[in-house]
Amino acid sequence: MIETFSLSAKWRQFFTVLLPILVSQLALFSMTFFDTIMSGHASPVDLAGVAIGASLWAPVQAGLTGILMAVMPMVAQMVGADKKNEVPFTVMQALYVAIIISAVVIVVGALTLNSLLDMMQLEPQVRQIAYDYLFAIAIGIVPLFLYTVVRCFIDALGETRITMVITLISLPINVVLNYVLIFGKFGFPRLGGVGAGYASAITFWCIFLISLYVVKRVSPFVEFGLFTKLYRFSMNAGRELLKLGLPIGFSIFFEVSIFAAVTLLMSEYNTVTIAAHQAAMNFASFIYMVPMSISMSLTILVGFEVGAKRFRDARQYSYLGIGSAVVLALLFAVILYVFNEQVAGFYTTDAQVLHLTQSFLMYSILFLISDAVAAPIQGVLRGYKDVTVPFVVALVSYWVIGLPLGYVLAQYTSFMAYGYWIGLISGLAAGAIFLFGRQLRLQKRMIRETAT
Repeated sequence: MIETFSLSAKWRQFFTVLLPILVSQLALFSMTFFDTIMSGHASPVDLAGVAIGASLWAPVQAGLTGILMAVMPMVAQMVGADKKNEVPFTVMQALYVAIIISAVVIVVGALTLNSLLDMMQLEPQVRQIAYDYLFAIAIGIVPLFLYTVVRCFIDALGETRITMVITLISLPINVVLNYVLIFGKFGFPRLGGVGAGYASAITFWCIFLISLYVVKRVSPFVEFGLFTKLYRFSMNAGRELLKLGLPIGFSIFFEVSIFAAVTLLMSEYNTVTIAAHQAAMNFASFIYMVPMSISMSLTILVGFEVGAKRFRDARQYSYLGIGSAVVLALLFAVILYVFNEQVAGFYTTDAQVLHLTQSFLMYSILFLISDAVAAPIQGVLRGYKDVTVPFVVALVSYWVIGLPLGYVLAQYTSFMAYGYWIGLISGLAAGAIFLFGRQLRLQKRMIRETAT
């Protein structure tokens, strides 16, 4: 990354960083996307089982990888402040934390998963598929978290096209493994939705190994000398990472877990409703990769400018990102409204599931607008290392406003299952408003302090 002196130069650098991140995020999410689509074509029961398993795993994965994402603003600010010599130590400490987190997740999951599934009172087949799917995913937990750290290092340098290439290489592996393991091709057993879990786990290993080769062999990463010196684990460095990472992780966890909680609450409805809800939620999450990618880009660019104490430039980048996200959200909303039936058809051929999915997709349009504001602002604030207030906002808007409102509407009005979606939309909108106010106050204060 370089210092920019005009708005046009900022646009060029913004898109240079953004586009590879967007491709990478879409490709990574495509693993879950293809898991859901291909499981749905195996059977509605497989789709429901994968839906439950993914709903349990998604908030855990998102929250814990969110903790490790603290590496991104830390490295970006170090590079902006010309403190590149501190980067290898920081990355190595983050890798140690990733290993510890992985071990904790595996142990806790082994001790609690059966009890958690029993509490949900699922249909026996759906429960077994969910359990086996999560068991398969566990094989890839360690490389997934380690890759998150390596990727944050790569992206923080502005070399986002590298992670794009890594992800694009691994995506066909995932799709082929899905095809082989879900449907039992080329002599392999037909595993149904469970095969999607094994395919994803193997792909996580591939991504991690490729990324290790890149940082050891490819410029400019090789210049940082990662792994040339084996640093000891530092409790102080670990605490510093967690001080920044925990609020980020919990913010993401609160956002993702509310969607998972709604899916779990949907278990009171029949398998058709669960399958349709998951299909619509999967597509909404797929579109969310756009504002999420903009958010990650803004963390890198704003962090770089903040590290160099160029606060006016940081503010310009923030509005470039938010404006782009809103325009794209409106475009997606129109497309989804016009091609509603075709989108639903991607997920199932079952007539009942298809019809219900179409209805849920109409509600997801309102998600797009709120996400287009909230996600980029979260990225901006992380670039400033301002993470505590967004953490509180996430807790209040999703769990104090969104979920209780959705529950009341679902249980005590004619909206029924749709009531949960209305609650989620309300929570997202509230979060977007709160975060925008926080960004305005923070940026004004930073610029004012610099001027004095």
